[in-house]
Amino acid sequence: MFTSHPLPRLLLSGLIVFVSLGASSPPRSPTATLPPDFADELLVTVGNGPTALAFTPDERLLITRQSGQLHVFKEGNLTTALDLSNVLCDDVERGLLGVAVDPNFASNQFIYLYYTFNKFNNSCPTGTGSTNPVNRLSRFVLPANNQVLTTSETVLIDNLASIWGNHNAGDVHFGADGLLYVSVGDGGAGGSNARVVTNLSGKMLRINPDGTIPASNPYAAAVDGRRCGDPAGIPSGSGPCFEVIAKGLRNPFRFAFRSGTNEFYINDVGQNAWEEIDVGELNADYGWNQREGPCRYDFGSSQTDCGVEPPGLTNPIFAYRHETGCYTITGGAFVPTGVWPEPYAGQYLFADYGCNKIFALTPLSTSYTSTVFASDLGTSNPVTMRFGPYNNTQALYYTTYWSDGGQVRRIVYGGNVNLAPSASLVVTPTFGDLPLQATFNASASADANGDPLTFAWDYGDGITATNSLSVTQHTYTVKGIYTATVIVRDDQGGASAPASAVINAGNTPPSPSIATPLSTTQFTVGQVITLTGSALDVEDGALPASALRWEVVLHHVDAANPGNAHIHPYLAPTAGTGLTLTTPPPEGLSAAALSYLEVRLTATDSWGRATIITQTLEPRHVILTFNTLPTGLSVLADHLPFTDTQTATSWAGYQLPLSAPSQTVNSQTWLGVGWSNGGAGEQVLTTPATNTVLTATFTLATNKIFLPLVNKP
Repeated sequence: MFTSHPLPRLLLSGLIVFVSLGASSPPRSPTATLPPDFADELLVTVGNGPTALAFTPDERLLITRQSGQLHVFKEGNLTTALDLSNVLCDDVERGLLGVAVDPNFASNQFIYLYYTFNKFNNSCPTGTGSTNPVNRLSRFVLPANNQVLTTSETVLIDNLASIWGNHNAGDVHFGADGLLYVSVGDGGAGGSNARVVTNLSGKMLRINPDGTIPASNPYAAAVDGRRCGDPAGIPSGSGPCFEVIAKGLRNPFRFAFRSGTNEFYINDVGQNAWEEIDVGELNADYGWNQREGPCRYDFGSSQTDCGVEPPGLTNPIFAYRHETGCYTITGGAFVPTGVWPEPYAGQYLFADYGCNKIFALTPLSTSYTSTVFASDLGTSNPVTMRFGPYNNTQALYYTTYWSDGGQVRRIVYGGNVNLAPSASLVVTPTFGDLPLQATFNASASADANGDPLTFAWDYGDGITATNSLSVTQHTYTVKGIYTATVIVRDDQGGASAPASAVINAGNTPPSPSIATPLSTTQFTVGQVITLTGSALDVEDGALPASALRWEVVLHHVDAANPGNAHIHPYLAPTAGTGLTLTTPPPEGLSAAALSYLEVRLTATDSWGRATIITQTLEPRHVILTFNTLPTGLSVLADHLPFTDTQTATSWAGYQLPLSAPSQTVNSQTWLGVGWSNGGAGEQVLTTPATNTVLTATFTLATNKIFLPLVNKP
């Protein structure tokens, strides 16, 4: 699950207008807060949405982006080795999500990519239709020239469900056994398939590098089993899937192996209350959607009825509540022995995308605890983490996703060695009429050793200066685009990588406007919305459609816990005007009252100067009232409990699971018969366009012969 906090914004005339930034001048993350002798360094900026990392034996760094690009970085050079953007879907949380390198890469050059394939070459719909895109795992050949041919693709696992576009998982790693492990999410279907071994949703999978099934997989010898992810199509039959090794997961977005072993931890993103870490075990059932974290979930009580797991289920070894302010677990990595000092050796590190921190997991006598290892990592960071080569040792590499223009950064340990300082630069203003006086602020620069710093300024117009001033000013008198940089040096000879900003002297940013959708539009789930707009620029005049770029994000706000508000990218950056968008459902009934869509339009002029405006797109809210006959009983809507006469807010068109479960009240057992809409006791309701009263009818268990279930399938 990709989630993030909104960027700073200014409300103006019903639109949200973002501060205008040059295209090559992404905002800089705050300086990370780390333990002594550690430093956070920028390695490379790759563009928005980096999702996964892997290293080849010859120390090439592979970087995937959600939009479909595979980049290779080595010795300061960044190349695009493969672009799958024309065959994948990158809306919602789909896209290019995982990468792994074959243990025998030196001889076979194999790499493995997990991505959302636009199987039907359509507009990437969501829902339960048969033309949805699917997730797949493929093997490619990465040659020495870093140019991957699409003809080298061999599909190993295919047709992994991406129902609502979220909860795709997509991490890929080799164990010490030489087998390939893959995490798969529940597809946003509420976990209805996660514990059913006849499908691949909500599971951990394992295959041989050639796509065949290891004999040691739990269901490999099942008489009625089948290859559910067979690229040739799902075979007939109803038996368990050969690929499955564990089940009951919601969105196991990232997992990690302890180096040189088959021990791995799974970071499973939670629903309303818990984030969890599970130990990977063959044939384990982690309980979703009966349990969330260490607690019961099936009646919505994911913060009560906790403790020892029921028979047949496996509790996480560690879980934390969303009330802590951290609510989206992402990357994980074990610290290799000998890389960092005690107590870090062998320790498990995990990241949370919501609070932008990295934690260290520490075992106690019978449980685990966590402590903050790194904080202030910038909004919506990090997404993925792994250890990789650094000088003669290793460093912790991680990706930023939402802020900083999409970076790969690393955390290094210096010990008694001098660590280079890190540079930060904020320029105000970065555009305006001549003469343009700008203030250059590098005060957020830092040195892990606490050494005094000097600043080498290059204003991009031929003027340079070196001094101890962290804040200075400079005036531009000639019209032009200037790239200003600062390099920070300590008194031990260490120098930072340059921090830069783009200044447009004699230029003003464009003024975009959104024509449709109107600010008054209210959408129904599954409705097709058209995005049209335009932009005017003082210097360029009317900008062409190619200068416009659209994004749509889903703001997730849970009414029960509004402090955990975050967003899901829904439409990836797409150029043009007249684009169409199929509107999504909310992520659960508890989020329907406050969640909404945000449309973002970016206009970029010929100088590369951009302005972003946004517009809120609200759903059509529908009030559902739940009654029971007789009165005083309880029902479930979207797995949440409601007693007689309670109400809930839904979205028109939302596919809402309803249940009238059996229950015992005052020593009498009641059985659900059906609902006033004519449906059975267990059904999926398409939320109507108007407020509706739904009455569930029950009968005493002893009378069930006289009142057969309505429309029982």
